[in-house]
Amino acid sequence: MNWRMLSIYGGGLTALIVLFFVSLCYGEAAISLHDVWGALTNRQGTLEHNMVWDLRMPRTVIGILAGGALAVAGALLQTITRNPLAASDTLGINAGAYFVVVLGAILFPGVLSQSPFLFAAMGGLLAAFAAYFMGGGRTSTPVRLALSGMIVSMILGSFTSALHIFFSMETQGLFLWGSGTLVQNDWTGVKYAWPWVIGVTLIALLLSKQWDMLELDESTASSLGQRVGLARTGGLIIAVILAAVIVSVIGPIGFVGLVAPHLVRLSGVRSNRLLIPGVFIWGAALLVGADVLAKMVHNSSMELPTGAVMAIIGAPWLIWLVLTRMKAGNGGGMTTSMSTGGRVRRFAFMPLAILFTAITILLLLLSTMFGGMRIPLAELLPSLFQSDGMFSALVQLRIPRTLVAAGAGAALAISGVLIQMAVRNPLADASIVGVSSGAGLGAMMVFILWPGLPMYMLPAAAIVGAAIAASVVFSLSWKKGLNPSAVVLLGIAMSAIAGAGIQILIVRGAVYGSSGYIWLTGSTYARTWEQVKVIGIFLLVLIPIAWWLARRFELLVFDDNSASGLGMNVRRTRLLAMATGVLLAAGAVACVGTVGFIGLIAPHMVRLLTGHKLRQSMFLSALAGAVLLVLADTIGRTVMAPTEIPSGILIAIIGTPYFLYLMYRSNWRKAVK
Repeated sequence: MNWRMLSIYGGGLTALIVLFFVSLCYGEAAISLHDVWGALTNRQGTLEHNMVWDLRMPRTVIGILAGGALAVAGALLQTITRNPLAASDTLGINAGAYFVVVLGAILFPGVLSQSPFLFAAMGGLLAAFAAYFMGGGRTSTPVRLALSGMIVSMILGSFTSALHIFFSMETQGLFLWGSGTLVQNDWTGVKYAWPWVIGVTLIALLLSKQWDMLELDESTASSLGQRVGLARTGGLIIAVILAAVIVSVIGPIGFVGLVAPHLVRLSGVRSNRLLIPGVFIWGAALLVGADVLAKMVHNSSMELPTGAVMAIIGAPWLIWLVLTRMKAGNGGGMTTSMSTGGRVRRFAFMPLAILFTAITILLLLLSTMFGGMRIPLAELLPSLFQSDGMFSALVQLRIPRTLVAAGAGAALAISGVLIQMAVRNPLADASIVGVSSGAGLGAMMVFILWPGLPMYMLPAAAIVGAAIAASVVFSLSWKKGLNPSAVVLLGIAMSAIAGAGIQILIVRGAVYGSSGYIWLTGSTYARTWEQVKVIGIFLLVLIPIAWWLARRFELLVFDDNSASGLGMNVRRTRLLAMATGVLLAAGAVACVGTVGFIGLIAPHMVRLLTGHKLRQSMFLSALAGAVLLVLADTIGRTVMAPTEIPSGILIAIIGTPYFLYLMYRSNWRKAVK
C-alpha cells in the first residue's frame, strides 16, 4: 500500500510540477526555463518576467484549480450515485451552467458580471437533478444515468445554440468561453475561484467518512447511523458548487471528473480521505497537460479550446474503460434494458395508417402556404402547376424544402426504430451512437478546411463522417458481442471526440453565427431539388432493405438466447439493423444538418399505439417523423419572418416536454413494480 500511495501521489505531483514549468515556458513566444525560474524567484521588470507573472501564471494556476475541482466533483458524484460514469459533464451540470450563464448574459448582463457563480450554480443544480431523477434516481443503472445526462445536455445545448443565434451580439464573447478555455488576462479569475475551490474541497475532505459510508448499501449505512439522504444531497451540492465555480470562470470542460477518479482508483485507493487529494492532483495535471497541448497548436489566428483537447484525451479513456471493464454478453453489470413507460393501446393498423397519411399530406400542403408571405388556399393548387403568376415562384421554392424536411424526418424516424431495436433501448438513436456528430464533423471540414469545394461535396462528407463514426463504434463493440451497453457508451465517447473536432473547426474558421454554424443546429433553409434527390435515393434504397429485414429484427424483442434458439444470428442481425439505421440517419444529416430527437420521439409515439410490430411501427414512425420536421420547418419560417428559426432547435423545443414525460412515466412505472 505504501508503494501505491507513493506512485499515486508522488507520480501525480511530479507530473504536475513538470507540466507547471512546461506551461510557463511554452506559448506563442517561447520563454527559457532559466527565465521562468528567474521570474519565480526574483522578478524583474523585463518583458519575459511580466509575461510569466501576468499572463501565463494565472492561466496555469486556474488550470490547477479547475482540474482539481472538476476531479473532486467527479469523485463525489461517482460515490453518491454509485455510478462509475458520473461526472459534472455526464450529469449535464456543465451544460446547465453554460445555458443559464448565456441566458443571464442576455437578460441580466449587469447581475451576471457581478455574480456569474450564482447563474452557473443554479443551472448546474437544476440540470443535475433533472438527469438524476430522469435516470431513475437511486435505482438508476450507470448507462441509464449516462444516457439521461447526455440527453439533458443535448436539450440544453439546443437551447443554448438558439440563444447564440438570436442574440449573437450579446453572447458573442461567450462562444470561445463556452468551448472551455483557460486564457486569463489577469489574476481576477484566480482570485475569484481559489477560495471556493480550496474551501469546498477541504469541506469534502473533512466529511470524507460520510462519503465512505455511501459505498455500503443503503440499509447497512442507515443501521450504522448514517443519514443517507442528507449525505447524498450534501455531496451533490458540493460537487455542483465546485463545477459551477469553474464553469463561471473558464467555461464547461468535460472528462476531467471521469478520468482522474478512475486513475486514482486503479491504484487501489478506496477511502475518500486518500481519494480526494489524489484526484485533485491528477485532475490538475490532466487539465494543465491538455492546456499545454492546446498551446502547442496555437497560432496568431486561432486559440484552440482546452475543453476540446480534454475531450479528445478523455473520450479514449471512456472507450478503454468500456473495453476493459465490461464483460462481453452481460455488460459487466451496466445494462441498458429499460422501458420508457406508458400504456400501450393497440389500435387497428389500417385506420392509423390512413389517419397518419392524411395528416402528412395535409401538412405538406399547408407548409407550402405559410412563410414570410402567406399563399391563400385558393391560389395554392393552381400555383403548383403553373410556371408563372404571383405565387408560383414562391411555391416552387417551398416545395423542395418541404419535401426535404419530410424525407429527412422519415429517415431519422426509421433510423430510430432500427437502432432502438438493435440495442434494445428505446432511448437510443443516431445521436447516441455518434452518427450525428460524425456527420457534422465531416460537413464542417468541407465548410472550414476546403471552402472552395462544390456544395455537393457537403452531403458526401457528412455521409463519410457518419460512416467512420459508426464503423469505429461497431468495430470496437464487436468483441463485446455488440452488447447494447457497449454500443451506447462507445457512441457517447465518439460523440465527444467528434464534438471536440467541431468546436475546434468552428473556432478556427470563425464560423460562429454563420450558415455553417446554423447548419449544425439543423436547418431546412434554402433546400433545393438536389437535396430532394439525395434524401430520395437514401429512402428508395434503404427502406426496402429495412422492410425485408423487419421480420428478423422483431425477434430482437426477446433476449439473445431465445432469439438464437430460433435460429437467428443475433450479432449479425443487430449489426445489419444498426448499419441500415446509421445510413438513413447519415442521409438525413447530409441534407438538413444535425437534427436530434426525432429518432427518439416518433418511434415511441407510434409504439404507444401499435406495440412492437416492427413493420407497422416503421411505416407509422416514418410518417410521424415527416410530420414533426415539416411542422418545425413551417413554424420556424413563419413565427419570426423574415428571420428563420432552425428546425433542429424547434424540434428540441417541441420534443423536450414529451421526452421529459416519457422519462417520468418510466421511473413511475418502475417504482410501482
